[in-house]
Amino acid sequence: MATTPRSPLLRNPAVKPSTNVSVVLMGVGSVITVGFILIALLAPLMQSWGWLADPTTALQNPIHQPPSDDYWFGTTRQGYDVFSRTLFATRAAWQVVILATMLSVVIGVPLGMVSGYLGGWLDRALLFFMDTIYTLPGLLLSVTLAFVVGRGVVNAAIALSIAYIPQYYRVVRNHTASVKTELFIEAAQAMGADPWTVLTRYLFLNVIQSVPVLFTLNAADAILVLGGLGFLGLGLPEQVPEWGADIRQALDALPTGIWWTALFPGLALTLMVTGLSLVGEGLNELMNPLQRRENWR
Repeated sequence: MATTPRSPLLRNPAVKPSTNVSVVLMGVGSVITVGFILIALLAPLMQSWGWLADPTTALQNPIHQPPSDDYWFGTTRQGYDVFSRTLFATRAAWQVVILATMLSVVIGVPLGMVSGYLGGWLDRALLFFMDTIYTLPGLLLSVTLAFVVGRGVVNAAIALSIAYIPQYYRVVRNHTASVKTELFIEAAQAMGADPWTVLTRYLFLNVIQSVPVLFTLNAADAILVLGGLGFLGLGLPEQVPEWGADIRQALDALPTGIWWTALFPGLALTLMVTGLSLVGEGLNELMNPLQRRENWR
């Protein structure tokens, strides 16, 4: 009886299509992300060399100049150089995003470990509090906090971090509650190890495997939220180049055919989010083999 030919991917168990795709996507995302990191680091140096105009100096360039050899991305109605502002906005984005995600990790991970390990009333109270924050829309929560704390890099980072702390708490808390019943934890407790030693020496490295993935994905989301805050006028100070604020200022000129003032900041924001998202998804596929097998079954 004739049999249906099987795909080479299914005949050869050594071929892992999901792994190959994950590596390719993560490689593309890494190239994009490293590119934006280099832009953020080198932008002041390029300005000192005279390759970039001052992004905060207005009325020194022709207004609404289209892209040309002199102004690669054109100019705005205030006379800002769009190319310079687009590149310098990368620095502001990285500063806020890294600070916000680091604050979330520093607060969320220890709380999750303590809550999952000790349990009891503390675990129930923290779980209720974090779930309450988690149910609130992240953008709405960030907008409200940004309105309260005001503008600035640190203030924007605080406004963003509040929405991400419950995510780290939930992931680490669940992993801690699962790992604390393992034999090596019980052996450490039987040998007289105190809770601090168990948490820092035996549990920490076993419950943070998903933190890098969550960190990368939250960084991508934080860029979008920061752009939204800037678009609403609640992000960084006006003199600081910021993609969201530049897009908001460019909206008035769009009906008149001035497209470049909104296009290039929007493309930069989209590309940076895409790069970080690809890195996060690739890490997730590589670090969770069980989920990968389920997706390709």
